[in-house]
Amino acid sequence: MAATNRDIIALFWSHLRRHRLAAFLILLGVTVANVAEVIAPLFYKTFFDTLSASPSSEQAVPELTGLLLVIMGVHMAGWTFWRLSGFFMDWLQPKISADLERDAFSYLTRHSYKFFSNNFAGALVRKVSRLSRSFEHFTDSIIYKLLPLAVTTIGMMVVLWSQQPVFAIIIAVWMALFIWVNYLVSKWKLRYDLLRAQRDSEAVGVLSDAVANSVTVKLFAGYTQEETLFGRATEALRRLRTFCNNLVELNNAVQHFFMIAVELIVMYVALQYWAAGTITLGDFVLVQGLLIALFNKLWDFGRLIRDLYESMADSKEMVDILQEPHEIRDLRSAKHLQVTRGKIVFENAAFAYNKTRYVLQDFNLTIKPREKVALVGPSGAGKSTVIKLLLRLYELDDGDVLIDDQSTYRVTQDSLREAIAVVPQEPVLFHRTLMENIRYGRRDATDEEVIAAAQQAHCHEFIMELPEGYNTYVGERGIKLSGGERQRVAVARAILKDAPILVLDEATSALDSESEALIQDALADLMKKKTTIVIAHRFSTIMQMDRIVVIEGGRVSASGTHQDLLKKNGTYKKLWKIQAGGFIP
Repeated sequence: MAATNRDIIALFWSHLRRHRLAAFLILLGVTVANVAEVIAPLFYKTFFDTLSASPSSEQAVPELTGLLLVIMGVHMAGWTFWRLSGFFMDWLQPKISADLERDAFSYLTRHSYKFFSNNFAGALVRKVSRLSRSFEHFTDSIIYKLLPLAVTTIGMMVVLWSQQPVFAIIIAVWMALFIWVNYLVSKWKLRYDLLRAQRDSEAVGVLSDAVANSVTVKLFAGYTQEETLFGRATEALRRLRTFCNNLVELNNAVQHFFMIAVELIVMYVALQYWAAGTITLGDFVLVQGLLIALFNKLWDFGRLIRDLYESMADSKEMVDILQEPHEIRDLRSAKHLQVTRGKIVFENAAFAYNKTRYVLQDFNLTIKPREKVALVGPSGAGKSTVIKLLLRLYELDDGDVLIDDQSTYRVTQDSLREAIAVVPQEPVLFHRTLMENIRYGRRDATDEEVIAAAQQAHCHEFIMELPEGYNTYVGERGIKLSGGERQRVAVARAILKDAPILVLDEATSALDSESEALIQDALADLMKKKTTIVIAHRFSTIMQMDRIVVIEGGRVSASGTHQDLLKKNGTYKKLWKIQAGGFIP
């Protein structure tokens, strides 16, 4: 269900409640400051009435001087409370914005593998940052525009009613009409604000996609195509922004006309009362002063409504994500996985990425404690899916996965993944130092332990050749390193983690023969006391396994040692013949 404005306000309020005192002091300061602005014209009325009625300037000067001091005191009080509210606001907004970003980050990162596969990383980052910015815009609009307008309007009505009710009635009727028209225009414009936010996310997504694939763009000379795609996205956004801005200008023109009209009407009525002798020159000053104060607050009313709705629109996409339940969640009764042996069992496992095609069906596989098993099979057979289900990156449609007789569905995700070390086919590194990237395997590891793991993975040598050594930043996604270097860093990370279960997904695919031989030695030591699952196409790796499992059509079609499977005229023998060039020992 899409988030509503009420949901967005509820999110903001839930964070504001944590800082009630600061919020109250801000409201109090702004309220008192605006009350002072309403009170000041009353003293100006007295000043001008005294000035016009005094027969002698010498007699009037002391009284008028006293009034000026009172007026100065009222303005200084307003100035003081404005400044105090500003200081508290300067503390509160960054605090809550940071809280919102942390909460959004925490919830976002716990979404499923599928969620991130279906969303652009750049667009998600933009949504998180827009949430905190929209909170600032929303609170600015409420505290510095809507609240002052409400205080000024109420105060003005009270003052004018006490002086001459007809003025209060005229202003009240005009205000109701003014606000009603602006509300209707802004509500109608909301749909375009939401569409603008969507177009903005789409443009960021196109940009992020092109930047992330910059090498592919170069290799395929795709500059023109990417520029065209980004141009279309930005042009759609430009047209929508222009349309929204034109609506704002039209609304401002109508507002200005209303203000001119009501000022002339009020002054004309005041003139009639003055001619009848029922109001004084000071009343003219009072009415004009209050109208100026009101117009100053109302002038940006259309922009105020626009800012409020734009803040809602900018927040909506992120709040939608915050309200979207996590696809994979721990049970309330989930326990910490205890791995004592490392036995893995797939029981009648079934899984489909979509409803029309099952990747795994009636999949049964038992891996003994500390057994080294290779998964082979044609592309699309489901080898990588087996690993994703073991790590619970996806939920099974049927069946179960057990580790030491504990269902992975009934243990916490963190404890499950802490028990498994993975060396992926395409390692992605953080834009951090090499020391930090390797230490990610075990965050409490010492520098000496990190270096020892790097030496085992044979990446210490190339690291020491870098100008900054282990303090070298590797670039976004590790782009400053070669594919083989990234893979060796991933191996070092797995060595440091020292988990009881090891998964190697084409762990040596990016290595040359010499590097692979070095890594194989490190992996052989790493696998000695661990349950190991290997996905590989190089038979030099597969042949070292205790058992080879052939997967076809989402099921286990054969299982055995290298020599056992070669004796059968099955898929494994065909794959071996293709890689061995037809030679079978």
